[in-house]
Amino acid sequence: MAHQSLYRIHRPATFSDVVGQEQVTKSLEEAAKAKKIGHAYLFAGSRGLGKTSVARIFASAIGCTENDLYEIDAASNNSVEDIRTLTEGVYTLPFASPYKVYILDEVHMLSKSAWNAFLKTLEEPPAHAVFILATTELEKVPETVQSRCQVFEFKKPTRAVLAKMTAVVAKKEGYTLVPDAADLISMLAENSYRDALSVLQKVFAATEGKMLSREMVEAATGAPRREQVHALLTALAAGGRGDALTAIEQAAKAGVDMKLYLELVLEALRATLLIRYAPELRTSLADELGADEFSALEKLNNSPVGRTTSYITHAAMLAFLTAVERIRYAPIPALPLELAVFELFGEE
Repeated sequence: MAHQSLYRIHRPATFSDVVGQEQVTKSLEEAAKAKKIGHAYLFAGSRGLGKTSVARIFASAIGCTENDLYEIDAASNNSVEDIRTLTEGVYTLPFASPYKVYILDEVHMLSKSAWNAFLKTLEEPPAHAVFILATTELEKVPETVQSRCQVFEFKKPTRAVLAKMTAVVAKKEGYTLVPDAADLISMLAENSYRDALSVLQKVFAATEGKMLSREMVEAATGAPRREQVHALLTALAAGGRGDALTAIEQAAKAGVDMKLYLELVLEALRATLLIRYAPELRTSLADELGADEFSALEKLNNSPVGRTTSYITHAAMLAFLTAVERIRYAPIPALPLELAVFELFGEE
């Protein structure tokens, strides 16, 4: 028997369970309490932010039972015939609820003719019908439709919010997720609650113990290892251009995601410079990074024996930050990082 996904197990069931979308949930909760129910809502935002979960919670809050709740995948039910079937059913009364609620996911996938067939019903629906349209591409929803809906835009969560959420879920499942491991999972999730829990589930499946370290997350997900990031920073600290290029090449040969590798390099550079120039942040950085990582980055601020020039500077930050834009279009993923090294060291 297949195990149920963490995202479904820990799917929010009430407005208070929803994390990081207060600008949406507060308005909907107040509307439900005041019984000021609109006939059409449009939830917009990237995938994995909880749009359909909030739609279900709102449906429950206005008294809609499962028998009167209809979830439709507009990506696969996007023809004019599909919409006509839907609109014909709208006019029948609810079974046992004050409202019939229709949740249409990925609604931007409807065909032009389907939109035209839907507009009339959307403009003048029966009093018992509530439509909640969800989309990841708001710009593809016709203005004529947007103007007939109350539009709510879902925000992408910060990495701190995602890290906290994954740590809480891990605890509920009987695991302890150390802070820097939670931070890596939040980075891998790319601003998606659902993806964060998918990564966490992969880590659960790949480990035996209940204490989850960053190294375990790296091993389970194939994320760049800290040693690979430290190799590049150590080379920069020692002024070794050849060693820096070698570190990048070895990471590329190991098959790591170079975009993620670059992001981790930038984070380590930033932390190293903050340790050097903002001593008042040392305590918070030590908590955020963990004792081992903090100690390793702190050592990079000490000039190596026989060297006077460290290339861990704001110029390095700028060079690798420029590489972020270049890596999106680079035919060879390692090339923008290599170019950043050449630009940093110059023609010496």
